Amino acid sequence: MPIAPIVGKLRKRFWLDVGCSMALGITGGYAYWYGVHLKSLARQEDFYVKLERERASARSE
Repeated sequence: MPIAPIVGKLRKRFWLDVGCSMALGITGGYAYWYGVHLKSLARQEDFYVKLERERASARSE
């Protein structure tokens, strides 16, 4: 007793799969950019500003 082949499964759901993957990818990218990357960049910038202020105050003394 042969098993019936699955015909047209890829074609039927292709655009749904592409749309969902694009939406999830873009959402994940924005979540990383605004939730992780910009916060770490601000922390790094704060460190360098603090370091530069310490160096400037050490030079002026």
